[in-house]
Amino acid sequence: MRWWSVANLVSNAGTWMQLTVQNLLVLQITGSAAVTGLSISVQAAPALLVSVLGGAAVDRWPRKVTAAVSQALLGAIAFVTAVLVAVDRLDMTTLMVLAAVTGTIATVDGPACALLGNDLVPAADVPSAIGVGALVHSAGRLAGTALAGVAAGFLGTSAAYFGNGLSFLFVASVIPFLRAAPGASESDVPPSSQAAGRESGPGDGMTVRQGVAFFVRRPRLVALAGVTGISAVFGRNYGLTLAVLVTGPLAGGAGSFGTVSTVLAVGGILGAVLGARLRRPSVRLVGVLAAAGALLQVVAGLSPSLAVLMVLVLPMAVVESVSDTAGTAVLQTDPPPHLRGRVLGVWGSVGTVWSLGGPPALGLLMELVGARGALVAGGLIIAGSIAAGFLLRERRVAAPVSIRPPEGDVTEREALGAAA
Repeated sequence: MRWWSVANLVSNAGTWMQLTVQNLLVLQITGSAAVTGLSISVQAAPALLVSVLGGAAVDRWPRKVTAAVSQALLGAIAFVTAVLVAVDRLDMTTLMVLAAVTGTIATVDGPACALLGNDLVPAADVPSAIGVGALVHSAGRLAGTALAGVAAGFLGTSAAYFGNGLSFLFVASVIPFLRAAPGASESDVPPSSQAAGRESGPGDGMTVRQGVAFFVRRPRLVALAGVTGISAVFGRNYGLTLAVLVTGPLAGGAGSFGTVSTVLAVGGILGAVLGARLRRPSVRLVGVLAAAGALLQVVAGLSPSLAVLMVLVLPMAVVESVSDTAGTAVLQTDPPPHLRGRVLGVWGSVGTVWSLGGPPALGLLMELVGARGALVAGGLIIAGSIAAGFLLRERRVAAPVSIRPPEGDVTEREALGAAA
């Protein structure tokens, strides 16, 4: 697990280094922010259509082989892009094609690597392993963003792509030496998951339909998707909402927003550390944390000054990170082992919907009510929706069950009526 964490730290740093430089490269080629956004969407879009197929492949193929091959392919694409940039032969059409191919391979690589990491620890420690993964992701993002500037400034744009290619090869070279914990992927499966997955065993064809059916029929996964989706659309997009708030109503500059972004990153790391200590994460916990983060977002929207916003941003990021870690743990441990790849594939398709649709919807809301209004309204929508969901669930659980007494028996109400 230590080797896997180191490999993922290197890989995340390389990925964020390339993503940062890629945005700058697209701006340099086209001079258009809209095209830059389109290049990001093109890389994410394949998940909308083929994530379920990628998840089925992860369930069908040996996990270590799948992860190693997908990492090697991603490394090859990064090297090809680096060469094209170095010889100044990269145009937008080629870049878009490479981005789409990268996104397609990622639909297999994502669930394969996530489940491979879970196999390295006993089942009881999977939530902690996911928390460590979130910590590694946050640290890699910080390191990669910083390295992007160094690489582009001193070695040229192609160096970032070469560095990312090397990071993928490093992960691929580590995978063959990893050893799964005894029974990690088969033991301690919740009885409810076993019952829900009984109709489709490991030998039943590994079809995509089985994964979709399990997800749709599993109320806790549907509830998790609802909480995560509404939070992703009306919150979480702090790179957009806080940027407008800081540079607009709070009269800050790019430096001020950079400080806010740093605080958000630090909060994410602290939240990942706390999330790694979770032993029994649940959808209820995810909902409570998401609602708490939404209320903090409401207060942040009303911040009278930049200093007050700074105080609120840290707990917002911590709560968000712990909530994400808990939700990921539920998602990756609730399905039976033979269905986990396909369930993650379904989640990838569903998540792509709100990741692509959320920013435009939030942007429209800011156009209508401003940055403050978007933060306040978004937070209230999230908290109100989660509270309504809890109330509906409690009402359904507490609903009385009418049991007709055996013939000849007299109920208390009928006896009182006769006496009256």
